Amino acid sequence: MKTLKVAAAAVLLGTFSFGAMAAQEITREQAKEYEKIGRVDTSGVTSSPMDAKAELSRLADEKGGNYYVVIAADEANRVNATAEVYK
Repeated sequence: MKTLKVAAAAVLLGTFSFGAMAAQEITREQAKEYEKIGRVDTSGVTSSPMDAKAELSRLADEKGGNYYVVIAADEANRVNATAEVYK
């Protein structure tokens, strides 16, 4: 139970710590209000879901996007994730 609380706290802190200055994750429903400008992929460079989320945000920023929607994720030895980027 303690591990669950720590994990939940880490997710919340991670969301707030880089959300203000980087591309933000949104839902598919929210994405309908924005213009899609491309896709980004982590290509298995990270070993944790939070690192993958941060990498997707960074890549979306580089592409000129303000928002992203995760469309695929896979976790084996490394986390692979793909997101659509929106303005």
